Amino acid sequence: MSGTAAAANNDRIIIHCDCNSFYASVETVLRPELADVPMAVAGDPTNRHGIILAKNEKAKKYNIQTAETIWSARKKCPDLVLVPPHHDLYHDYYVRINEIYLQYTDLVEPFSIDESFLDVTHTIHLFDKTPKELADEIRRRIREEIGITVSAGVSFCKVFAKLGSDYKKPDATTVIFREDLPEIVYPLPVGALLFVGRKSAQVLESYSIKTCGDLANYDKEFLMKILGKQGETLYRYIHCEEDSPVRSFYEKREAKSIGNSMTFPVNLLGEAEVKSGILALSDSVASRLRRHGKRAQVIQVTIRDPDFKQIQRQRKLETPTHLQRDIFNVSVDLVRQNWDIVKPVRLLGVTGADLLGDDEQPEEQLSLFDLPGAESPGNKENGDGSGITNPSGKRNDPENQEKIESALDKIRDKYGKGSISLGFAGKDNGGWHKK
Repeated sequence: MSGTAAAANNDRIIIHCDCNSFYASVETVLRPELADVPMAVAGDPTNRHGIILAKNEKAKKYNIQTAETIWSARKKCPDLVLVPPHHDLYHDYYVRINEIYLQYTDLVEPFSIDESFLDVTHTIHLFDKTPKELADEIRRRIREEIGITVSAGVSFCKVFAKLGSDYKKPDATTVIFREDLPEIVYPLPVGALLFVGRKSAQVLESYSIKTCGDLANYDKEFLMKILGKQGETLYRYIHCEEDSPVRSFYEKREAKSIGNSMTFPVNLLGEAEVKSGILALSDSVASRLRRHGKRAQVIQVTIRDPDFKQIQRQRKLETPTHLQRDIFNVSVDLVRQNWDIVKPVRLLGVTGADLLGDDEQPEEQLSLFDLPGAESPGNKENGDGSGITNPSGKRNDPENQEKIESALDKIRDKYGKGSISLGFAGKDNGGWHKK
């Protein structure tokens, strides 16, 4: 379809760009030799309980999954090369890639650090290209100028643009306009649609709704009956009624919370594996908080088991924080108090909420236990190397802790994010409290 034909149909032209194996691709730009070996970015490459954060194409051939543990990945591929993450560097590449997008439209809406929606409806005429040709040009420029490959989906709405970028990887463009739905979309499993998780797909399949084409045959009332509000959303998706706008890249969007979650391909078992997941998530959340100049007044953890039973617990902090150590300690304590460690964990989430800007910090009133040399009950070392844990969420000697992490930031800025980190070492189940 040409840009003119799309305009004649009053259809938008939306491109969804998804960087292929983003973390691993950035690492390969820095170290080209990594392209020749199965490689993965891991939260803590020195710890067998660490988590795989990304993998390259050669590692994918061994069926290595994002969020599985290192020991599990190495069972599949003993020669797997592991590298530490460089989150600040990934953000730099995110900025450079979006700068290219902005040369085609100001309607660029990041969906995550490696994905963005572009609405080129009112700018495509400037480039004298079809939607596919324009998407191909953007992919080519990112590949040649930055060294990252991108898969793109082109459609009239966000849902099918996102589906298109997932349809063929790596380094490909898929166009899905209205006339393409029967051939491309309808044969796909219903789980291919945006936000259709495993549980929703299982509910739909119990009613013999297995493909997107099956979904299109059911009315809104029935879908709402079996899925509630999500049923209405899916009805709108499959009947081409999704019309959410792509917002301007320059539109100020105040973050209400900053969080990350991981669904693990293999259940986490034992304290060490759960802590590894929390450590990776806490590092990511702390990095994003500092980048946005925010501190969290509330820390929330989300835990889900393989049967989809999920709990969320949160704690109000006495002192807002943007430090990995604080977020990790409070998150671990929340899990300790609310989860039976003998139960398997399928999903973990860590979120900083009730955010304040760095210039909005309240005056901090120190207790006697915050004075140098003082020991607070409940502020003793865990004995597992994870640092000072205060169940109330208050930090010991906060000024000193700030200096420590600021010094670490300077080292990371100079030598890379993975050059030094705060970690833990301990025995499984040591000191873990059951409900």
